[in-house]
Amino acid sequence: MSSRRMTFGQATLEAMQFAMDEDPNVVVVGEDISWGGNFGQFRGLIDRYGPTRVVDMPISESLIVAMSVGASVAGLRVVASMSFVEFTLGAMDEIVNQAAKFRYMFGGQASVPIVLRASDGIRGSSGAQHSSSLEGIFCNIPGIKVVAPSNGSDAKGLLRAAIADPDPVVYLEHKKITGQRGEVVDGNHVVPLGSATVARAGTDISIVTYSNMVNHALEAAAVLAEEGVSVEVVDLRSLVPLDIETVVASAMKTGVVLAAHESWTVGGFGAELLAQVRELVHDQSQLRTYRLGARSAPIPFSPALESAIVPGTTDLVPEVRRIFAS
Repeated sequence: MSSRRMTFGQATLEAMQFAMDEDPNVVVVGEDISWGGNFGQFRGLIDRYGPTRVVDMPISESLIVAMSVGASVAGLRVVASMSFVEFTLGAMDEIVNQAAKFRYMFGGQASVPIVLRASDGIRGSSGAQHSSSLEGIFCNIPGIKVVAPSNGSDAKGLLRAAIADPDPVVYLEHKKITGQRGEVVDGNHVVPLGSATVARAGTDISIVTYSNMVNHALEAAAVLAEEGVSVEVVDLRSLVPLDIETVVASAMKTGVVLAAHESWTVGGFGAELLAQVRELVHDQSQLRTYRLGARSAPIPFSPALESAIVPGTTDLVPEVRRIFAS
């Protein structure tokens, strides 16, 4: 299987082009879409597909989602740019009470094939209103699927799957890795929703994570390998649906699981993940579980305070050391 080096953003742009070439019902809407979006991930689409399929919208997230829901029920497949994930909060009624519930409320007669693309996570001094990780909110809403890729190749494949899905998908693209370069599979690459992958095999501890924290985990695993600790890194890729079988297999292999994410520890997705693992691993005496997330505070603008609140590689390494010292 051939591949090329490109950025995460370029990989998602390729996915958009494949989807729009394949299906004339795929349309893109959002603020500043015509000139490429906040991070250039829509650049050039207006020239290729025209203003009837790449539509600039007013600065109103509720209007963007409401229009997307109506258009999707009428037969279009809408990819809506929400810019920063915090901006989705201005459209929660449309997301929670409309998009997520239409299939159920209409007895399966209507589907809502929309993809809400939102930039999340810290970028470096973006401030409290542009640095959040809100995936836990969406994971708690039945009817919505949630994906969070960690690299360009998965970003391309997951976006193709999300656009083809008949239900609403929240597609989270971490701000720090939008410009990150890597090998991306050529052609019409698809990664099924609900399929985790083992990004690095190990035997002593499983770090289960997603989005940019996967990259931190891989860096930490390389450091810990020099100390004789073999770390397995499980990249969830998709939070809803969740590939819990891959997680449980890793947990039973290593016996130690650390769930890690940038979102706040309290009420974070890591707690739900570990609860499911404990329910499915019958021999509890052979299982130790831990979690690592952000401290309970708005994300600071100060770089020093930001790094003190949100965990990264420099937090994962001592956390694993602490686990094996206890």
